[in-house]
Amino acid sequence: MTKHNRVTLEIGPKGKRVVAVAPDWPGLERGSKTSEDAIESLRAYIPRYSPVAKLANMDTEFDSIQDFDLVEEYPGTGSTDFRGISFAFSSIDKQEISVEALERELILLQACWAFFDDVRNRVSAEMQRGPRGGGRDRDHIVRHTFAAEQKWGKKIGVITADGAMMSAAGLNGHRDAYCQAIREFHAQGKMAGKVAKWPLRYLIRHTAFHTMDHAWEMEDKDMTPDKA
Repeated sequence: MTKHNRVTLEIGPKGKRVVAVAPDWPGLERGSKTSEDAIESLRAYIPRYSPVAKLANMDTEFDSIQDFDLVEEYPGTGSTDFRGISFAFSSIDKQEISVEALERELILLQACWAFFDDVRNRVSAEMQRGPRGGGRDRDHIVRHTFAAEQKWGKKIGVITADGAMMSAAGLNGHRDAYCQAIREFHAQGKMAGKVAKWPLRYLIRHTAFHTMDHAWEMEDKDMTPDKA
């Protein structure tokens, strides 16, 4: 029997972009100009997300997925239209989540981090030039990814010094604190942030998506000779 998985569609207010989100697999999100194209892009990225599921020891479950069940369409923000990235919360993001389900999502987030680390260690320092990112190299992409996560960490009280994540010890310390803070906020029934509050499930999937999106960017722009 073919196994299906849930998908939600975030639709920009002007209808310029739609983002397909797999809410049960943090990091698996793709945007396009139409709902159909967004879902097709999401489907095309299933093989690229598979190594993350394997790192999380969830590959048997993930690799049985062949298609998606559309369970929700919800309005996005202006940034959804502008960037083709999810910036709004679905009803699933807002639902209460058990400790066990939260730990599953944190395991997948940590697998996304591990995948990112593997990619940054095996791709070339110089990246292929193109429109995305203004032609930045690998280390620029890495620093950008870490800087965004450092900013989001403040929403849950994680203060990481500038540049600390560029060392292995600093990076591991940040990630441990990030996951622990999410657990503590969950235990207290709190959302992330003091003003612009984010559901914890959104924080997890947004962090995972940003990590994976730039890992895949590095893979696509890799200039390593004789790549397989």
